[in-house]
Amino acid sequence: MNDSHYTLTNLLRIMERLRDPEHGCPWDVQQSFQSIVPSTLEECYELAAAIEAGDYPHVEDELGDVLFQVVFYARLGQEQGLFSFDSVVHGLAEKLLRRHPHVFADGQIEGVVSERDKLQGGSAQSTAAVKEQWEAIKSRERASRAQSGALDDVPLALPALPRAQKLQKRASRVGFDWPGVDPVLDKVDEELQELREALAQNDKSAMEDELGDLLFTVVNLSRHLKLDAEAALRRASSKFERRFCNMEARCAATGQALEALDGAAMELLWEQAKASE
Repeated sequence: MNDSHYTLTNLLRIMERLRDPEHGCPWDVQQSFQSIVPSTLEECYELAAAIEAGDYPHVEDELGDVLFQVVFYARLGQEQGLFSFDSVVHGLAEKLLRRHPHVFADGQIEGVVSERDKLQGGSAQSTAAVKEQWEAIKSRERASRAQSGALDDVPLALPALPRAQKLQKRASRVGFDWPGVDPVLDKVDEELQELREALAQNDKSAMEDELGDLLFTVVNLSRHLKLDAEAALRRASSKFERRFCNMEARCAATGQALEALDGAAMELLWEQAKASE
């Protein structure tokens, strides 16, 4: 058994060995930036699930899996002369220093902002002020990259719910937004009615269009309620899964198959599952 306490240096060397064309792992050697993207997304969702479950030993394990994704991409970048792990770390540190002037005076790691400067700048007055400053800095960064549009650099690869929320948030910064929750609720009713009309016409294309509008508006509602749409839906899915499993268990206890029950019997089981929580 190896008693060594492995370090980041060891991890980078392991990745180098895995990618060795002659003595490495055949699977790892064949991978590319594009081929490991699905694994990256899967690992991030597994990390989120572990956090939501409060399973912190599992969180530690999943953090390692996410870190491995970063190390993998960095190795691919180094092999192609694009970037390296060191340059990734440098760029991240530089960005964090730049985006937190209320913490790092003069952009120095040990630079401390005085209380007077905090008061004069107003940057540390509240979380809202800090967020506003953060977004202003990011806007300047986008401008320096010749990205002038408010929706520039919102990734297409984001899952639909968080991407919709991010697009809406960006648009709201230039004043394109509902003034409050009530108008958004009215818009939900309007979109639902338009979906009903598309259903009545049996127009598949219109149904998809109107359903998308309804979902987009619900995401807008979640934003105005200061809730995360993705987290809310994941919570609802977990609740459904828990209650459905309860139904299955209750049905199995009677020696019946769930699929053999009629609608009324299933509804009764569902209500019992809800009441048991």
